[in-house]
Amino acid sequence: MRPRGPEGENTDDLFRARLGNQLNLKHPLIRLAGLIEWGRFESAFGLLYHETAGRPGNPVRLMVGLTYLKHTYNLSDEQVCERWIENPYWQFFCGFDYLHHQLPIDPSSLTRWRERIGPHGMELLLSATVQAAVASGAVKSSNLERVTVDTTVQPKAIAHPLDSRLYNRGREILVRLAAGHGIKLRQSYQRLAKRALRLASRYAYARQMRRARREIKRLRTFLGRVARDVSRKLAVRPGLAQHFAQPLALIERLLAQQKNDRRKLYALHAPEVECLAKGKAHKRYEFGVKVSVAATNRGGLVVGMLALPGNPYDGHTLAPALAQAERISGTAIARGYVDRGYRGHGLDHRRVFVSGQRRGITATIRRELKRRSAIEPVIGHMKADGRLNRNYLAGASGDATNALLCGAGYNLRLILRFLGECLRALLVWLAADGLAAESLSKQP
Repeated sequence: MRPRGPEGENTDDLFRARLGNQLNLKHPLIRLAGLIEWGRFESAFGLLYHETAGRPGNPVRLMVGLTYLKHTYNLSDEQVCERWIENPYWQFFCGFDYLHHQLPIDPSSLTRWRERIGPHGMELLLSATVQAAVASGAVKSSNLERVTVDTTVQPKAIAHPLDSRLYNRGREILVRLAAGHGIKLRQSYQRLAKRALRLASRYAYARQMRRARREIKRLRTFLGRVARDVSRKLAVRPGLAQHFAQPLALIERLLAQQKNDRRKLYALHAPEVECLAKGKAHKRYEFGVKVSVAATNRGGLVVGMLALPGNPYDGHTLAPALAQAERISGTAIARGYVDRGYRGHGLDHRRVFVSGQRRGITATIRRELKRRSAIEPVIGHMKADGRLNRNYLAGASGDATNALLCGAGYNLRLILRFLGECLRALLVWLAADGLAAESLSKQP
């Protein structure tokens, strides 16, 4: 059913004061709420709900506001809900007229809402922050025509993949599923596998690799025996095959993979995870998905966040990255700046300039090309202050959704910082003007 509006909206309560009459209307968060066009979310996301069937959906502005606040302040779903109850400015930002002492939704509703909206809807959230930045004056509209594009890694929330850990985890999954569906196994290897896992870690730490490989081989044997035992039992009870289809397929893939395979399995709960090497001295390999980041060359406003599964070559990702930036910002890209990893991009119809390029460079382009490296701190802030450094959302759609929301959170922090600086400058000017007027009045 279509979402309902916030409680108390367009109503008067004689015994309660409105938040707009109690809060500082010059607060950056309140000013930001006035810059965002909330009605576009109602019209766009309302089509995803049935007209009459089911209970009324949660207020769209509340869900969008909580999502913005979560990625602006780097909080989990539970934390943003707890702080929403304590902070009246957050409640006003989400469209509530009166102070509420209880959250009208459960934190788990944010998970289901993100799945309903999907990555395409999250592009709308990022686009709204771009328009708010232009409306606030934090970024000029002409800056949207010149962007810098770079790629980074969005790590997944998984443990460091080890063969011993993966084999033991696969065995635990099958044993738990078998117990839940009443399948009696010949042996679960619970005690033996626990000991082998412990010994493999100890031997590897002591650099006794021959002993460690022996224990890893033992764990692999335990997993294969349990998998074959489950397959034999499922042949007698074919009605349970659908419950074991995906785990058995992943375990079969795990048992068959070799050291030098390209598409290896690094996590059973996140099979989409890939191993990426970006040449970092302190972190040789990262496990997640490659993400393309597009930011304005001047101002550093994020106008594109594109997840790139399959670890493609950077030059092949430039065309979709620029297309997404034009779609989100609503402005045609006049010039794009990239590093040398994008050589061979093949875009003849666009003005794309690679770092170190000498041909066709004017004085203006040379100045803008020197600012290409300014996208690196943008990525660093999204990882340090946002949620780009560890993605907790499930699946490939979760990778795309988290990347887009990290860009939206960075833009909102940029806008709030700009509005706060404007407010401080205004207060300083008013104070100085008042002191000047007072000194003039005291002169004879």
